[in-house]
Amino acid sequence: MHFDKSPKEKPCCTLPTVKKLLEQKRRRETSSVPPSCSTACTSPVPPTTVTQLSSSEPFTCTGASSSYSEMAVSYEQWNPVPESAISYYPSQPGPSYSAAYSLQMPSEYGTQQQAQGYGDALSAYPQCPMTVPDQSMATTWSLRVPSQTTQLSFASSLDTNKLEEARMMLSGMDYSRATGQDEDGDTILHIYTAKGLRECAFAAAEKLRDLGRLDAKEHKGKTALLVAVTANQPDIVQDLLSFGTDINACDVKGQTALHLAAHYGFPTVLQVILSSRPAVNLEARNFEGMTPLHCAAISHSITMKALFTSGLQDVSLQTKAAEKLACVQMLLNAGASLLSQEIKSNKTLLHLAVKEGNIDLVRYLLKIPLQNMKDFVNMKAHGHTALHMAAGLHGNPHQEEILRLLLSRGADPSIRNLENDQPAHLLQSGPQGDQLKLMLKKRNASSRRRIVPLQDQE
Repeated sequence: MHFDKSPKEKPCCTLPTVKKLLEQKRRRETSSVPPSCSTACTSPVPPTTVTQLSSSEPFTCTGASSSYSEMAVSYEQWNPVPESAISYYPSQPGPSYSAAYSLQMPSEYGTQQQAQGYGDALSAYPQCPMTVPDQSMATTWSLRVPSQTTQLSFASSLDTNKLEEARMMLSGMDYSRATGQDEDGDTILHIYTAKGLRECAFAAAEKLRDLGRLDAKEHKGKTALLVAVTANQPDIVQDLLSFGTDINACDVKGQTALHLAAHYGFPTVLQVILSSRPAVNLEARNFEGMTPLHCAAISHSITMKALFTSGLQDVSLQTKAAEKLACVQMLLNAGASLLSQEIKSNKTLLHLAVKEGNIDLVRYLLKIPLQNMKDFVNMKAHGHTALHMAAGLHGNPHQEEILRLLLSRGADPSIRNLENDQPAHLLQSGPQGDQLKLMLKKRNASSRRRIVPLQDQE
């Protein structure tokens, strides 16, 4: 069932289906070359259009590798960039985003929203309890993460005149059109939400809530809330939550609102969702076995790789990288578990960052003051520690720094993987590999010297 135009709707908007809006946007983009990563798109889009990932670029949140069940320690060659170019990003765990947020970033549905005042929200690092899967470790695990010292400025008041017009328009609309779903499963609420028409969406949500259909799903399993998140519409997200929409609803891929906000790097939307705790499930798993924190880390790594490919000159990618790192920080601050392992390969956040050579995320994670950082650093993912993965970063310009950081935080070079290999066995051949192997052997020998006196004392 397709909605037809009606003169009564002209004060508000016309109502093409979400599917048609997406097709129109994709046709306009066919003349341009798509970016290497669909989540790192930097082309500006009109504020009233609707866009989504194309069918050739499905959202799977599986990072740069084709499959996370593949556990071979192999990495693509990196093209090193001049060290002088690596200056935009601070090494401190709490970067400032005030400059970056002066730019608008395109959402997948096209309507722009800016996060104001977010730079100040990441300046303080109080102690925060940490969620751990192993209760025996609960007394020893703690971390210091950013706190929101300043409320994000996302809330704006509804335009009462527009809201009344929208209510009148809906009351005069054919009942099946106002409350039903078209052939793609879209309700009128989905369409208004995708176009960013807040007052119309508010009026439609009122009507559907009264009918118990607020969480109706379209053909990809998205509720209006999930569309609002993907469209980067924090005000509409807040409105829908106030109406009682299911905050943990998931689409056909198991993605909740948290997964989507974390993947796309929308910190303002993420803050709105997190403000609804404890109802929100921070450890929800999508059908790839990943939590929102895993999705945020993988998405950040993808953007960082695209940024290095561009030579670190793309300001929009710099901004998006900052936003995605902010999402990682916000999820940790809210209590997401740093120890959580994604199901297919048992990787933690540190494994995911190291495997992709994401030096910024590795620096951030290793500066979190955990009481037993050594145990965290030496956790295994199907037999591989983070040090094994770092040893396999052949050609990565940050391989040596990542190895040194891991060693400085207690990584054990004597640990063997399932193939009985130590990290040193996975290093590249040649002078650089020999130098790194010598560094690992020295640390291994130093560790043994520390252990022997302790045994003698016993």
